[in-house]
Amino acid sequence: MPDELTLGDLARYTGEPEERLAEWRSRGLIGTDRDRLTPRDLERVRLVQLSLRHGISLDTMVEANRTQRLIDRYVEMLPEPSERTYSLAEAAEIAGLDLDVARTMWKNAGLAAQQGEELRDEDIEAFRAFKTYSDAGFPLEALAEGTRVFADSLSRVAEMESKLFHFYVHERLKAQGLSGDELIRVTDAAGEMSRPLLEPTLLWFHRKAWEKAIREDLVMHMAEEAGLLQASELPGQLQRAVVFIDLASFTPMTEAMGDVQAAHVLDRFSTIVRESTNAWDGRLVKQIGDAFMLVFPDARSAVACCLEIKSRVAREPQFPALRAGIHWGSLLYRDGDYVGSNVNIASRLANDA
Repeated sequence: MPDELTLGDLARYTGEPEERLAEWRSRGLIGTDRDRLTPRDLERVRLVQLSLRHGISLDTMVEANRTQRLIDRYVEMLPEPSERTYSLAEAAEIAGLDLDVARTMWKNAGLAAQQGEELRDEDIEAFRAFKTYSDAGFPLEALAEGTRVFADSLSRVAEMESKLFHFYVHERLKAQGLSGDELIRVTDAAGEMSRPLLEPTLLWFHRKAWEKAIREDLVMHMAEEAGLLQASELPGQLQRAVVFIDLASFTPMTEAMGDVQAAHVLDRFSTIVRESTNAWDGRLVKQIGDAFMLVFPDARSAVACCLEIKSRVAREPQFPALRAGIHWGSLLYRDGDYVGSNVNIASRLANDA
């Protein structure tokens, strides 16, 4: 990509008419680098497009950028644009990856919508990794499943990072009375301290989770050798105890107590569920509101965990009664989740409790 772009280039890359881009330029939203259009303006256009889709007017954006350099500061946080971009076919060919596999990975990662077919050097490196996975024996369906889990999980992590910084750093600074240039200075300083720690923190958590997963995988291999596991022709089929557990009448309790107090109850309940699940070798599959889905390697551990949670919940003030459904049987592991009729039975048992 050239160092300097034209309005026509921006229109081609972003899908915006040149007339509209010219208006944005005249209002100082793009083309602020010595009145030139550069690859950085691609990201400026994307930010303006996203803001417009969320109902934010151009006038609001212009004022926010004038008084707080809001768009400028966000663009500066992003990596420098690649000197060169590639089409999906070019990137796949360079990486030695089958084009259909590359297209599947790109779509499953959500990058077709986010980035289009404007691939960078780092994307080619990712394609090379997929090629290695494929050569190691992973079929397309496994690569697609892994891509979805990576994308979904890390999208949630990235959202958490930005939301926690906004709510607990930026908003608290505003509540303390900071505004204008002082608010920008202190917020940016906190961001500069925090951002370099994100990827090391992510790797630390992954290493800890990997250690646990490897231990569990070893036990599964041992059980197979001992003949304790039934052979299955279906990839991902496992024997597990599945648990659905929640607080009865949580919705009316929220209406009576208010959202803030109910959130405190939910935080405490979440802590109890997570601590007890880990203590009994279980895994928290997902949480939706006050409802948790858990899996355990054996039914005894599942029952013991639920009894421990029940005992701890009974000692908590303001907690409603506990509901749980437990069922043991064959499950299918898919996309980091578990599916199958036995999962549905456990869910129905919890609903009827």
